[in-house]
Amino acid sequence: MGLSVPQLLIILAIVLLLFGAKRLRSIGTDLGAAVKGFKGAVKEGEDENAAKLEAAEDAPNAEDTKVSNDQQDKV
Repeated sequence: MGLSVPQLLIILAIVLLLFGAKRLRSIGTDLGAAVKGFKGAVKEGEDENAAKLEAAEDAPNAEDTKVSNDQQDKV
């Protein structure tokens, strides 16, 4: 059960009467800025996680370090 086009137009007209065109424009601008900020934060978090994962993959494992230390002790 969805909304048809005439129902959406009626809702838009009522919202326009309640808030006014200028107020709706500022609400839309604020909402757009909030969405843009949210997307930026999500992307930044993903980049940090990818960098941590890459650093963890590049770092030697504790087992590898232990083996190489044991081999050095034998020499």
